[in-house]
Amino acid sequence: MLLWVSVLVLAPISGQFAPVSKPVISLQPPWTVIFEGQAVTLTCHVAEDKKWYRWYLGTKILREIPSNTLQVQDSGEYKCEIQGSPQSDGVSLTFSPAELILQAPSSVFEGDSLTLTCQEKPGLSLKTRTLYKNDNKLIDLGKKSSFHINHAGLKDNGEYRCFGSETHGRAFSSDAVRIQIQELFPRPILRANPSSPNPGEPVILTCETQLAPQKSDVRLWFQFFRDYRHLGSGWKGSLRTSIPSVVGNEDPSHYWCEAKTVSSRVRKSSQKLQLPVRIPVSPPLLTLSPPSTQAVEGHWLTLSCEAKTGSYPIEYQFLHEEVVLRKTKVTFRETATFQLYLKAEHSGTYFCTADNGLGIRRSQPVSLSVTVPVSRPVLTLSPPGPRAVEGDRLMLSCQAQRGSPRILYQFYRGDVPLGSSSAPSAGGDSFSVTLTAEHSGTYFCTADNGFGPQRSDPKSLSVTVPASRPVLTLRAPRTRAVVGDMVELRCEAQRGSPPILYRFYHEDVILGSNWAPSGGGVSLNLSLTAEHSGNYACEADNGLGAQHSEETSLSVTVPVSHPVLTLRVPRAQAVVGDVVELRCEAQSGSPPIRYRFYHEDVTLGSNSAPSGGGASFNLSLTAERSGNYSCEADNGLGAQRSKTVLLSVTVPASRPVLTLRTPGTRAMVGDMVELRCEAQSGSPPILYRFYHEDIILGSSSAPSGGGVSFNLSLTAERSGNYSCEADNGLGAQRSEAVTLSVTGLTGSRSGPVATGVAGGLLSVAGLVVMALLLYCRLPRRAGGRLTSDPARSPSDSDSQEPTYYNVPGWLELQPVDSNVNPKAGDVMYSEVRIQQGNRHAAASNSAFGLLRTYLPSHGPATSQQPSRPRPSSVIYSQVKVASPPVSTAPRS
Repeated sequence: MLLWVSVLVLAPISGQFAPVSKPVISLQPPWTVIFEGQAVTLTCHVAEDKKWYRWYLGTKILREIPSNTLQVQDSGEYKCEIQGSPQSDGVSLTFSPAELILQAPSSVFEGDSLTLTCQEKPGLSLKTRTLYKNDNKLIDLGKKSSFHINHAGLKDNGEYRCFGSETHGRAFSSDAVRIQIQELFPRPILRANPSSPNPGEPVILTCETQLAPQKSDVRLWFQFFRDYRHLGSGWKGSLRTSIPSVVGNEDPSHYWCEAKTVSSRVRKSSQKLQLPVRIPVSPPLLTLSPPSTQAVEGHWLTLSCEAKTGSYPIEYQFLHEEVVLRKTKVTFRETATFQLYLKAEHSGTYFCTADNGLGIRRSQPVSLSVTVPVSRPVLTLSPPGPRAVEGDRLMLSCQAQRGSPRILYQFYRGDVPLGSSSAPSAGGDSFSVTLTAEHSGTYFCTADNGFGPQRSDPKSLSVTVPASRPVLTLRAPRTRAVVGDMVELRCEAQRGSPPILYRFYHEDVILGSNWAPSGGGVSLNLSLTAEHSGNYACEADNGLGAQHSEETSLSVTVPVSHPVLTLRVPRAQAVVGDVVELRCEAQSGSPPIRYRFYHEDVTLGSNSAPSGGGASFNLSLTAERSGNYSCEADNGLGAQRSKTVLLSVTVPASRPVLTLRTPGTRAMVGDMVELRCEAQSGSPPILYRFYHEDIILGSSSAPSGGGVSFNLSLTAERSGNYSCEADNGLGAQRSEAVTLSVTGLTGSRSGPVATGVAGGLLSVAGLVVMALLLYCRLPRRAGGRLTSDPARSPSDSDSQEPTYYNVPGWLELQPVDSNVNPKAGDVMYSEVRIQQGNRHAAASNSAFGLLRTYLPSHGPATSQQPSRPRPSSVIYSQVKVASPPVSTAPRS
């Protein structure tokens, strides 16, 4: 069964109405109640295929698809829409979870077959089923599930429900379903054209009805009657017929028509209609109620017009100064009336006309004067607008747009009268006042021309006071504003109508703004940085010109940062006597900054930087100035210390002192002399150089300070001036020269002896003793250790002659045949050469054979240097003349 649910736009064509439809939704299966889990296919029907179909569930778009069918499983109201047409009517579906449901079509028309199905859920087997209508038992269905009504009518309307029970006694009830049988078509109406024909004029009768949109495919038949007799040949498909008009003053006949379906299941008759004889109208009579030539605007005036004779219907017209006010048609012995709500423009002449198609007749004119009560006046304020400025001249004007003069105007602020004036003619009145802040309030006026005062709508006036020059205050948490502090900027104008917009500026750059909607001031909180130092101002503006505050200066103190200490010396190394500049500077910090300088945490001094930047401290260097230096910066917000800087002060080497150390009191050829050079002050390492007559002998470094020594084996050529030099990179320092006189080959270190008696004193015994001494020393020289060995213990040597270690190899001294110490003639040297191959053999020879004696003389002596076998060793023996022999250490 196809269920059509739509509303069609109909137009009468050939006795019926052709549908101009919007979409119609059909259901398959055709039930509106279905079990949960089942599906229903919706089809959107239109005259032709469309490119898209839009489906709705409720008010939301469900889907837009190219197909006109949609399968659904959710309860709700569904609609469809196509391009170029309105939405369809909704179809409500219920997917029920119940065990038993009653299924019925959503709409049934007169004459349709109606089927109700009592359907149990799959898996449920009912033994009995009972159908109820309006809670009354209608029929026992037994095991059947459906109930059929062949030709449904209005009598079948009602609420249906079904009950079922199982074998074991469980009972189930469906939800109620409301059945509303719809009219297939309404009762027809018979219309005659013309409705009041002239004598001899034919009349066309029309039987008018309209099929339901869903039943536009049903064919209707029509039949016309006059006094129970057929007009024409009986039923036909046309809804029109024609009859001739009767002759005479009246036609007593009644006309009616019937419409039915082809199957005659539905048949309906129209009401009966009489066709009267038309009579021309007589001149009408116009009356006014209340009957007065004077009327008041705002009152109702009733105008009545009636023709005593004439066929109906009669059309009456009411006219004012030839202008039609109203048309009305009377169909049966009625008086035409018209009510007019009087206005001033309704004064003038009135009349009416009557016309039943057989000629227009006109009434006599009636004059009317309308008195107009004063209308509600209008109060205007100049300058216009709800706000005015203090000092302005305010003009209040009151005018009633309508009202008969004379009119009395009165002005009020609140309930206090301000003044009044009378206007003898049209127009209003005015009142002026110079505004102050107290003139804010509500104003109105009244107008009265004897019919009672009329009051204007109130007008609110807010007298705006321009904002005064604001005052800016800065509130900081301490006496000095410090970076990181939260400072409050408070701006307030003592006078000014709210709302006031406040703006805050720093050096003409806007920081922010805020509204004070109820007056008073506003604040702006600012977290301070170093850049926030400067001039601040604020501005107050309530729309009447911005007012600028005086500037307020704010100095934001920046805590001093850790300073950096730099040492500036005039050369690569810091040297005693230099002036070093200690420069201390903090990269950030508000001045003045106090700088303190420290050496090993001992304060050296301080200096102030009143304008920022750094400060310097000059220090003349001494040796004690070496060490760690630091500085401190303080601007009252906490001192900050720099990192330490190490300064090493280099002390130039002082003038060294050269000392010569010899084994005895005199320097003799063959002695090992120690040259000792030492600077009393000077930063190590120090390089020492030794000079003999400005000829460098050698050099040595003292890496840890102190002096160094240089050992020299003396020859006769070593006599002369000796000096040394100390140098630690800051300039060499030369010692004073020390003269060294190297004494000749023989001699005594114990005392002087007369040079003239040397030969006499030398006896054979002395020579023998010398030979024996030489002989005794030979074995020790050859096989034992010399008593003058540099490695000997210091205790073995003379306490007055120091012992030297790491002495370089002895220089071989050449024998000379002269007195090397002419001033000391008491010394005589002997040279004894010993062959290394057989020293004992050489020693066994006569001592006198190997001994060459040199006698001292007062002048230079010629020397003869005999050839000597190589290699050989030379032993010097010192013989002291005129003094007891002394043991001396032989030298090699």
